[in-house]
Amino acid sequence: MTSILPGATIGVVGGGQLGRMLGLAARRLGYGFHVLAPGERPPAAAGADRHVAADLDDADAMRRFASAVDVVTFEFENVSSTALAAALHEAPVRPSPRALHLTQHRGREKAFLLSEDIPTAPFRLVDDATALTGAVEELGTPCVVKTAGFGYDGKGQVVVEELGSVRAAAIELAGEGALVVERLIDLAAELSVLVARSWSGETVTYAPFVNRHSGQVLDVALAPFMDPGSAWGPVSAEVASDARVLAERVAVALDLVGVCCVEFFLSRNGELLVNEIAPRPHNSGHLTIEAAATSQFEQQLRAVCGLPLGSPQLVAPAAMANLLGDIWREGSQPDFAAALRVPGVALHLYGKSEARPGRKMGHLTATAASVDAAEELVLTARAALVGESG
Repeated sequence: MTSILPGATIGVVGGGQLGRMLGLAARRLGYGFHVLAPGERPPAAAGADRHVAADLDDADAMRRFASAVDVVTFEFENVSSTALAAALHEAPVRPSPRALHLTQHRGREKAFLLSEDIPTAPFRLVDDATALTGAVEELGTPCVVKTAGFGYDGKGQVVVEELGSVRAAAIELAGEGALVVERLIDLAAELSVLVARSWSGETVTYAPFVNRHSGQVLDVALAPFMDPGSAWGPVSAEVASDARVLAERVAVALDLVGVCCVEFFLSRNGELLVNEIAPRPHNSGHLTIEAAATSQFEQQLRAVCGLPLGSPQLVAPAAMANLLGDIWREGSQPDFAAALRVPGVALHLYGKSEARPGRKMGHLTATAASVDAAEELVLTARAALVGESG
């Protein structure tokens, strides 16, 4: 295969913030940049040479889009893999439609992990809400019920604390189709590992990030690992190494070309379990822009274009804090100047026109001598946005 060199055009399916940051990385490396996404002005389109306004299941539009670029990638899982496969008639698609198909449906994803002997939480796949009771009885409570498809940022999930609350979960998820029932894990930590893999099989993995959630949405991501002997909180160097090995196994089994994020549960008894796979850059990896030798977005471009992969080495402990639409109180602008007075903090805004509760509007990143210091910086800066003391 021939490398796709700077000067060529990258086609990105999806118009969100991941596409926007991928486009910024493409510009820096000298690539052109096209976006296919519905709507008039999605965030990724702001810096694009061309925006094709089309639905993500429109196979004809996908094929026409691919004919005008040199390689197609995507920044969002909720894309029709069938439509994406149509693009293969005109340009390479990386990661492949197969990788997307396997990972965009929790039932298929779990079956794939089982077939590769990769550990997951005990689960059952049921066809509809009426079959929930038997699955919950079999797994025991507490458990979590998830929609099999089109779930992200905690959407489409209900925790069942006791058998008597199955009916409420069934009502809430009625009409959602197939469901995954999963035993709730007693967590010590949630981790994510970014993996990049080229078509030659060259693979690099980033050290794990420790993730904290609020309302089932990622709130803060921490990058504490500076060397193989480091440890932070409940995450030992051995656990970090095991997570990287498992993440690489996932990438190889998917025959991945691009970047993916493997999310893990670490239980209090030391089990490391794969939770989900995102075949694209990931929210937790935003801190790599400031904290790694090669950001996840540049790594995605290198992988899909057949360039040598960059170093995933962290240059400093780092923390990233999400900025949700809740901070835009009653339509007012946050106090960005106050946040930027906090030394060492980087502000990233995604160019979204409307702030809504729970909507990701941007993030803050800081590096410091320790992960605790970095976390304090981003939390202080975020509090300053709304006039609170850190």
